[in-house]
Formats: sequence, C-alpha cells, structure tokens
Amino acid sequence: MINKDVVKAAVEEWLSQNDYFLVDVDMTPDGRIVIEIDHADGVWIEDCAALSRFLQERLGEELGEYELEVGSAGIGQPFKVVQQYINHIGKEVEVLAADGKKYQGVLQSVADDGLSFVVVVKEKQKIEGKKRPVLVDVEKTFNTNEVKYAKYLLAFK
Repeated sequence: MINKDVVKAAVEEWLSQNDYFLVDVDMTPDGRIVIEIDHADGVWIEDCAALSRFLQERLGEELGEYELEVGSAGIGQPFKVVQQYINHIGKEVEVLAADGKKYQGVLQSVADDGLSFVVVVKEKQKIEGKKRPVLVDVEKTFNTNEVKYAKYLLAFK
C-alpha cells in the first residue's frame, strides 16, 4: 500500500518544474488516488495527463491496484489552499461564514500568513441627509479557518 506522503512528494517534484500548485491529494477507501492541481491561468488537460504519466513512471509498482486521477481543483469549488485565494484577488467570491451568513463581493486581499482575507461587499446603510439607505462598499475580514467555505463566484453576464 502506497503512502500519501510518497504520492505528495512525487507530485511536488513535478510541480516544482511547472507553474502549477497542489490543492489536494486524496486516497479513497475504494482504491483511488485523486490529485487536484491548480494554476493562476487555469488547468490544461495536457498537463494533467503529463503529471499522470510522470507519477506512473515515478511510482510505477508502488501504485499497485490504485486508480490514479489527476485533475483541476474545479472552478466554483471551495478554496482549499491559500494560493487559490491569492489567485482570485480582484475577483467576485462567495463566502459562507461560520454563522451561516453568505457574503458576495470582491476579494480584496489575503494576509501574508494566509490566515485571513478581506472581501469588499455592498451593504445598505443609512447615510445622514438621505431618506433611504444606500449601498456602500464595506470591507469584511474573515479568518480562513473560521469560514465554511470561500469560492470563486461564477458570473454569467
């Protein structure tokens, strides 16, 4: 049975020669190794195939009966690693806070340590001199380990 750390090390070796980053390695009970990679400009199927071939050659017999799947982290899926947050700065995101409240706005920044991020959302606020509340930009800071998810918001315009 192959060790997850061995698979990760081999993936990292391939990634170090390419502009991709590792999102996740999952070894399922039904004998599958699922590897998710990502790139600032998207993931190309040819590169997934190249990584798969590299792993087959590098790990060969160690893979044994495992079925190997290499793919993209998936657009619109929750972020799993800090690099995904960084790659989406300036883009629309959806955040589900720990209290169950959803926020939609523009990802403004990510802390250097990757533990928090700031999203600019529109909120109705009462402005002095105005009869009705108006939409204003408000910065909301979230801790990455205290949100249920954050993901890129697909916009069909």
